[in-house]
Amino acid sequence: MGLLNIIRRMHLREKLSIREIARRTGLSRNTVSKHLAANTIEPKFATPERPSKLDPFSGKLAGWLKTEIGKPRKQRRTLKQMHADLVKLGFTGSYNRVAAFSRNWRADRQREQQTAGRGTFVPLSFSPGEAFQFDWSDDFAILGGERTKLQMAHIKL
Repeated sequence: MGLLNIIRRMHLREKLSIREIARRTGLSRNTVSKHLAANTIEPKFATPERPSKLDPFSGKLAGWLKTEIGKPRKQRRTLKQMHADLVKLGFTGSYNRVAAFSRNWRADRQREQQTAGRGTFVPLSFSPGEAFQFDWSDDFAILGGERTKLQMAHIKL
């Protein structure tokens, strides 16, 4: 890709002949002519359409991602845990395939909802004692041998 830019710059800006460009780059004149005639900045390689090892499991993984997105952040399974679960079901692919699928799934979901991600935040600054910030959070703890949901209030002066 960098060589194509060099060839185009030599021809368009420096006004060098094809023969001189071929001499300086070590390419044949035919190759230099082909790249200039194509009028592209970077080459495009055709990648064949191949089935992925993840294809038979994509429905299950998409379902898992959909249910996990509805849970509180601390209770969600990680992609590594989902990959391990897929391996138990017979998936022989890598973690990177699962992570790439998840990225694409989330990007598609954001486009569907037309959101820009986590939103816009305006930083607040106050003089000491002028105002305070208040927020709620949920967490779980085992109290008396029983799993209990705790709701906590956070106050910051």
